[in-house]
Formats: sequence, C-alpha cells, structure tokens
Amino acid sequence: MEELDAAEIERRVAEIRERMRPLESDLAALRGERDLLLTELRRRRRLADRTQRADLKAGMREGKFPTVAELVAATDGGSLDDYDYNLKTGGQVRLGFPGARAQSLGFTDGVRIASAADFAQAAELYAAGWELGSPGKPGVRVHFPGTRQERLVPAEEVYARPGERAAG
Repeated sequence: MEELDAAEIERRVAEIRERMRPLESDLAALRGERDLLLTELRRRRRLADRTQRADLKAGMREGKFPTVAELVAATDGGSLDDYDYNLKTGGQVRLGFPGARAQSLGFTDGVRIASAADFAQAAELYAAGWELGSPGKPGVRVHFPGTRQERLVPAEEVYARPGERAAG
C-alpha cells in the first residue's frame, strides 16, 4: 500500500463504494421488510394486551375477582404470591414497597402499624380489628412491577385473581 499514490487509493475507494452500492440498497430493503414485520408484531401484542385488559376489567365489574379487602376478610392462610393484583383500571401491581423481596400488606390499629407477609398474618391482624393502611391513611400500598413508582390505593380498588403460580 505504501507504494500506491493518493490518486490510486482514491480510485480503489471509489471502486469499492460502487461495489457496495447494490448491497446497501438490498440491506435497506431488508431492513424495511424487517421493520414492517416488527410493526405488525407490536400491533398484535398491543391488541392482545388491550383485549386482555378489557376482559380483566369486565371480570372485575362482574364481581369475578375479589378486592384485596374482601380477600383479607375471607382468607385464613396462603401466600400473597398466590394471586396477581390489578388496579380497577386494569394495571398490574404488586403489594408493598418497590424493591422489597416479598409482597406485604400494611395494617394499622389507628396508632401502630404492622406488616403481614402472608394471608395467615393478615387474618390474625384483621381478626384483631386492625385495618389495611397506616394511621390516618387507609388503603393498600402498591407498586408497579419493574419500577420504583408506588402509591396508596383504597383496598376496594385493588383486585386479586389467581396467579400463574397458583393456577399452574
């Protein structure tokens, strides 16, 4: 290469660019086909998600799924992980604080707070007159999976349905 002059190197670069042009055109066409297929997959996933969410919300309205408050009042044992939890809007949530290893329910007697890691503990606290929430703030602390976003929601607005683990 060192014995080639600059004009010869520029000619060779131009020749290689000319040979690359049809390949780049084919590659652009392939990328377009790929992007069209990926767009169709996204459209189908969104439609399936929207349909699943609508079915879930319809089940909630029909009373097919209990609220967390109803579940705590009626259940004496079991894991919180036996259920999947959704807001009345259909969004999936987990109970307790983001980043916690396990789900939990917070209870209060009006002054003190306690945390239940399963339905047996929740049943004990509920039977003793404790309510879901913290002093002056009734409700269930939930967070959105994979985020640090959390909020306190009225217990009547969080629905429980048998989870994949419990159904499988």
